[in-house]
Amino acid sequence: MVRFIFTIIGLMISLDLVWWIVFARLTNHGVARVLVSIFMIVMMLGLIGVIAARMSRSGWERFIPKFAVTAIVIWHSIGLGLLSLIALALIPILLGQKIVRIARHVPSPITQSVEAPDWSRREFLRFAGAMLPPAFTFSLTGIAMAQLNNVRIRRFVLPIPELPKELDGTTIAQVSDMHVGRFTNGDVLKKMVRMVNEMRADLVLLTGDLINDALADLDTGLELARAMEARFGLAIIEGNHDLIENPTEFEARVKASGIPFLLDESTVITVRGVPVQLLGLSWTRIYGKGRDAAIATSVQRLLEQRVADAFPILMAHHPHAFDAAASAGLPLTLSGHTHGGQLMLNEQLGFGPALFRYWSGLYERGQSKLIVSNGIGNWFPLRLNAPAEILHLTLRTADASG
Repeated sequence: MVRFIFTIIGLMISLDLVWWIVFARLTNHGVARVLVSIFMIVMMLGLIGVIAARMSRSGWERFIPKFAVTAIVIWHSIGLGLLSLIALALIPILLGQKIVRIARHVPSPITQSVEAPDWSRREFLRFAGAMLPPAFTFSLTGIAMAQLNNVRIRRFVLPIPELPKELDGTTIAQVSDMHVGRFTNGDVLKKMVRMVNEMRADLVLLTGDLINDALADLDTGLELARAMEARFGLAIIEGNHDLIENPTEFEARVKASGIPFLLDESTVITVRGVPVQLLGLSWTRIYGKGRDAAIATSVQRLLEQRVADAFPILMAHHPHAFDAAASAGLPLTLSGHTHGGQLMLNEQLGFGPALFRYWSGLYERGQSKLIVSNGIGNWFPLRLNAPAEILHLTLRTADASG
C-alpha cells in the first residue's frame, strides 16, 4: 500500500513537472511564466506536505488551510488528469496533421520579421492558455469551499405494509458519512447537529464513516454523536473510512464511549410501546469479485439475531447489503457510502451508477425498501449533482399512506 501511494505521488509530481515546462514554454510573457512557476511549485510542495502530514499522523496537517488542501486535491485529481487526457487525445491528431503535411510536401509557414504589437492576439491566447491551470483550479476550489458548508434535508415518507400501526408516523433522522476531519469540520458540524435536533426524530441512526481517516478526529465525532437528540434512541455503525488508520482502536474507543455501536450486533429499542430491532452490519473487509458475496453472507448471519415480535431495521454502510436483506424479506435497510455518486452529470450518469447498483435515495424490491444517503461530509472536496444531506424518514403503514 505504501509503495502504491508513493508511485501515485511520483506520477503526479512527474506530470506537474511536464506541464510546468509545457505552460512555461507556451508563452514568452515573463509574468505568465512567473505565475505558472509559482503555481506549479506550490502545488508540488503542497502535495508532498499534505501526504507527509497525513502519514506522520502528528496532527500538524490541521494547520494547513482548508482552501490550500482543497486546491491541491482538485488540481491533482481533476485538473492534472483532464489536461493529460486532452493531451493524449491531441497527440495522434497533431501527428496526423504533421504526416499529411509531409506527404503533401506542404512547407511550414515562414515567419517574417514584421513589427508586431506588444500584445498580439497569439500572445494573448498563449498567455490565457498558460493561466488555465490556476484559473481552473481556483475556480473549482471556490465552488468546493462554498459546498463544504452546505447541507440539505431530504425527506421521505415510506409506506411499509409490515409496520405495526403503533409505529405509524415514526420518524428517523439518518446521518451518514460525516467524515469528520480534513474537509468536514468547524461550523458545518455544529449546523448539522442543530438540524438533526430540530427534527425531534424518534430515532437517530448513523450509518458509518464517522471520521474521514484520522483517529485524532474521533473524539470530535463522538461528541457530535452524543449531542444528537432522539426521543427514543440513537445507534451507530462503522464505515470503511473509520477503519483506515487502526480498525481495532476505532472499534474499541467507540465501544468504550457508551454510544450504542453495532458491530454485527443488534439492539432492541421500544418506540411508542413497540419493540424496534436495529441490526448493525460491520464493514466487510473483503475486496474484489467476492465482495458482494461476503456482504450477503454477513447479512444472513446478522439476521439470525432477529427478534420475532420486533420491527427490524438493517443499518449497513454499503448499499449492496440490500440484495440479501430484500431476499430475506427485511422491510427497511439504511445505507450510505456512495456520497450520492459524488460527481454526477445527472441522476443516471456519473460515478454513482458506475460503481454501485444503488447510490442515492429510495430503492424498492417487493415489499423491501432501501434508503441510500448522500452523506454529510467529504473525503473529496467537490460534489456535482450529489448534495450533502441529512435524511428525515417518516414510516407509515401502507393503508395510512393513502
